[in-house]
Amino acid sequence: MTLTRRGFLRGVGPVTLAPFLPACAGADETRVNAAEGWGVPSVAPQALEPLLDGTEAWPPPGADSPFKHGVASGDPLTDAVVLWTRVTPRDAVATRVEVEWRLALDPALTQVIRAGLASTDPSIDFTLHVDVDGLRSNATYYYQFRALGEASPAGRTKTLPLGTVERMRLAVTSCANYPAGFFNVYALLAQADVDLVLHLGDYLYEYANLTFGDGEPIGRLPDPPQEIVSLEDYRRRHAQYKTDPDLQELHRQHPWVTVWDDHELANDAFATGAQNHQAASEGDFELRKASAIKAYREWMPIRSVGEPSRIYRSFSCGDLIDLVMLDTRLAGREQPAADCAADVLNAAGRQLLGAAQEAWLMAELADSKARGTRWRFVGQQVIFAPLLRSARGCVWSPDNWDGYSAGRGRVLDALGAGNIDNVVVLTGDAHASWAIDVAPDPFDTAAYDPGSGRGSKLVEFVTPAVSSAGSGASVAAILQTHPHVKFANQTRQGYILLDVTHEWTQAEWYFVSTVRERSLESELGGVYRTRAGQPHVVPVDEPSEPRRNAPALAI
Repeated sequence: MTLTRRGFLRGVGPVTLAPFLPACAGADETRVNAAEGWGVPSVAPQALEPLLDGTEAWPPPGADSPFKHGVASGDPLTDAVVLWTRVTPRDAVATRVEVEWRLALDPALTQVIRAGLASTDPSIDFTLHVDVDGLRSNATYYYQFRALGEASPAGRTKTLPLGTVERMRLAVTSCANYPAGFFNVYALLAQADVDLVLHLGDYLYEYANLTFGDGEPIGRLPDPPQEIVSLEDYRRRHAQYKTDPDLQELHRQHPWVTVWDDHELANDAFATGAQNHQAASEGDFELRKASAIKAYREWMPIRSVGEPSRIYRSFSCGDLIDLVMLDTRLAGREQPAADCAADVLNAAGRQLLGAAQEAWLMAELADSKARGTRWRFVGQQVIFAPLLRSARGCVWSPDNWDGYSAGRGRVLDALGAGNIDNVVVLTGDAHASWAIDVAPDPFDTAAYDPGSGRGSKLVEFVTPAVSSAGSGASVAAILQTHPHVKFANQTRQGYILLDVTHEWTQAEWYFVSTVRERSLESELGGVYRTRAGQPHVVPVDEPSEPRRNAPALAI
């Protein structure tokens, strides 16, 4: 399941990739036009030693820097990573901007191992993606851009490990609503000891102010002020989010792996529509979806895989973790049913993933098992575990997998048939924190024992929102009626830190004190663990310790 650059390029043509992968250049400064194609010179292994040792430092960004939206990196592989930035032209009619980039071994960027010249233009909103390959595995690098005579902030990134891996630390986030509050979660994580940030969707919200949060009292009114519908609207909203200093800092310090949920397009989106799309006033849904996807591709540090609408993909971290990222929104989701429409909710052929993605997921998990990888993480958007139905058969939320129970059953059946173990589902969207044993029917006392975990097939950890309001559901009622739910918090914003070894995956929930003002205050909300070969959530007394001698942050 490892996504190598060679295999990736073999399956995808340059016409598709050109807008998103402008360059992969060596120190000879290969020129690349993002709208016309890219060059990939052959680089010998010894080129990983400093080629430009002692390179003069670029001056820090000035007040008129064209890099107003920061820098970012994402989709790391064992030998490659995507570097991203956006240039704000000084000329309103600019048609092309050339951008220098360089990658180094040290925070001061004096030991440069890659350098190149790329270009960007209005067709991709002056964003830039540079896919740098030929790198060492499990290695930290530092990078920077320069354009229009000004340098960008320096960023830090890291490739994925290869071979034997003893330990990894991942951050899990979702649901960052700009007018609802400040991104204090991002500020905390920027300084944290993590290898990778997983963002499980709702990176931004499409609403006007007061629809879901009021940004006026804290100076965070959404831009544009109306609900976003057009390509220009989505670009402006992405641009506004990337002016947030805490979001910029987290992107600058750590590589991200992201997937979209619904609000990157419209609330409760599915493959052919959305609850928050009214054709009479907002036009053709397919045009709106294409606009949202194009803006997302432009503004996020993400590698293209096939068609722009395909975002599900996988990553391999040596013998420790295989990470599968799903699209539970746009790839194949049928329209959500009413919460009490039992005949639709229980339909045998009902799809959340779509047939193609579902088959791909099964193959990825089976391949991971065959290769002997210890943990299989599934990053996705909506709660997977069964939640209690009412006496009338009504589900908690038809937007969750409960609204597509046949699809969930097929996944669980495939895990059982393939004897695929050590699966951890990582979930966003809920604006709440959960730790759950996932059994096919956790309410059947003969089939599932909440004390020992007998009958559980996997575990699920749900991350709270970055700034969106909590669900407000009663935790006491949830725990009383759901024997498989081991931890819940329905009000606090925060994040999950995952500490992973061959023996266990430990999830630690950290909650911020407020989102209505900038603050670095946080508290530990809960620590839960699942051991290898034991799909059962148990509490732990103490959080994990950061690693010693972590690589220096970018300066």
